[in-house]
Amino acid sequence: MSGIEQDAPRSPIVVAAFEGWNDAGDAATAAVEHLELVWEARPLVTIDPEDYYDFQVNRPTVTMIDGVTRRIQWPSTRLSVCRLDGPRDVILIRGLEPNMRWKAFCGEILDVALDLDAELLIALGALLADAPHTRPIPVTGTASDPEVASRLGLDSSRYEGPTGIVGVLHDQCVQRGLPSLSFWAAVPHYVAQPPSPKATLALLRRVEDVLDLQVPLGDLEEQARGWERQVNELANEDSEVADYVRSLEEREAETDLPEASGEAIAREFERYLRRSGDES
Repeated sequence: MSGIEQDAPRSPIVVAAFEGWNDAGDAATAAVEHLELVWEARPLVTIDPEDYYDFQVNRPTVTMIDGVTRRIQWPSTRLSVCRLDGPRDVILIRGLEPNMRWKAFCGEILDVALDLDAELLIALGALLADAPHTRPIPVTGTASDPEVASRLGLDSSRYEGPTGIVGVLHDQCVQRGLPSLSFWAAVPHYVAQPPSPKATLALLRRVEDVLDLQVPLGDLEEQARGWERQVNELANEDSEVADYVRSLEEREAETDLPEASGEAIAREFERYLRRSGDES
């Protein structure tokens, strides 16, 4: 591990995403990458990959620097810090789900977070689901701490079954007393190829709600609309896909989706008013 800055972040909240099993359509890691760009994240720590990755599975890559020098880039997980205008900063974590020693891997991450007095960890994930692309992307939120769950209107996780690095990280947070929550976007399984900007946008909006600040979206909203138009065109060219999408729409009425709840509609209206005020 290397690279901790001298100036500690202020009351930071950690936002994490990992490529692999937890990241359908690359939606979650794309959300963290977007935050890195718009909040001008600065490197904080790099986890040494030697103990956690099988390089025959996640191979290093060779790149050219200035067309002359060859450099090897190793698969790893990197932490960065975003200095924000409000009362707190954000630590971002983006990397690959490790191949081995998950408990030690999560321990290294939490050592850094707790040393910097992190107050909350938000893990972002995405899964493939029987969800129509024409509807708002459902996002499920759960929290490890009942008080946090109650304050944010989330459920306590009751999931049983196989888990990924996000589940292990949450378990480690519980054991070490760091409140944590996760948001999972449901990516339509018939358009699983990345990118999935509509799912990325849905995750970022939940991050906005927790942090109570506006995330600059750039052209992400237009990318999401363009993605939906492209999928519509593909569906119109394939009658079987079109029939399948209609069956999903009929089975999952808009009023039954989490994003169509009264609370979600109110959040969306407040977000619209904030953005309108900033543009005026």
